[in-house]
Amino acid sequence: MRVGMYYNNKDVRVEEMPKPVIGPNEILVKAAACGICGSDVLEWYRIKKAPLVLGHEMAGKIVEVGSSVTKYRTGQRVFVSHHVPCNTCDYCLNGYHTACDTLHSTNFFPGGFSEYIRVPEINVDRGVFVLPDEMSYDKAVFIEPLACVVRAQRLVGIRPGQSVLVMGSGISGLLHIMLAKTLGAGRIIATDVNKERLKTAKQLGAEVTIDAREDVPSILRKVNGGKLADLVLVCTGALPAFKQALKAVERGGTILAFATSNPGEDLPVPLNDFWRNEIKLMPSYGNAPVDAVESMELIRAGRVPVEKIISHKIPLDDIQEGFLMTATGHDSEGNNSLKVIVELDNAL
Repeated sequence: MRVGMYYNNKDVRVEEMPKPVIGPNEILVKAAACGICGSDVLEWYRIKKAPLVLGHEMAGKIVEVGSSVTKYRTGQRVFVSHHVPCNTCDYCLNGYHTACDTLHSTNFFPGGFSEYIRVPEINVDRGVFVLPDEMSYDKAVFIEPLACVVRAQRLVGIRPGQSVLVMGSGISGLLHIMLAKTLGAGRIIATDVNKERLKTAKQLGAEVTIDAREDVPSILRKVNGGKLADLVLVCTGALPAFKQALKAVERGGTILAFATSNPGEDLPVPLNDFWRNEIKLMPSYGNAPVDAVESMELIRAGRVPVEKIISHKIPLDDIQEGFLMTATGHDSEGNNSLKVIVELDNAL
């Protein structure tokens, strides 16, 4: 079978690998589509394990089931979670599924950018979701990234009427904007350095957009009734954005680190100010099966119109170009790129 083998962001090759052989408790999925995630091009994170087949936003059709599998059958269209929790450790039992050791060590094989994927027993048990008939594969690839956003906004306890500042209007930022709007947020403000992304942010629900290179806290007060933001969602790994977030949150508000910085970068926090003003600073990573279920229903019902942020659909042969588009934010002709989807089998 053919796979997209990652060596680095500028070296992703279409290579041949043996088709996986499944065990009695496993299933084999023929991939139809897989989205390229921003974390796929996080080179410092990925290159240490290279070469490998990436891709975790995968949807396809079951073509083979193990002899002991009774829950699924061939021909079913599915989304498959790459990481799944154990559901029994202290972390899981206390609601911190993404801190679970099992979640950090599970994956399907070899990766979503391949023609066939072997789904291990534990993923079959709690990480396979049958797609609604009306959901296309292109929409299904958003189940995982939206599930991460669902979890994040649940953790911060977003409430109707809150002012929300989304810092970074890439894919995760745009998903946060759309979900916050769906959940009844008040004024939504978005930042970015890319004018095209700010334009898209406004189209998808941001009431106000701000160039991130400006004095964001000052502008925020002008457009938000003299107040800073009740909820600040940091969706870019740029350290200046994190520093800006510390100055953009209202008293009693929350800063959510949805993105992460580069290794070794520290963020000095004005602890005394945060203590006096009861400001919370928290991260969110990944998603659990319950978040995937909610995400799939939000997409099915059209509550989060994910199709609006698909900018490019490419065949596996063009996966190198897809990685460059995702890493740089534009294609070879200079057009803005948002979500890039690798379509592996249009016939499914």
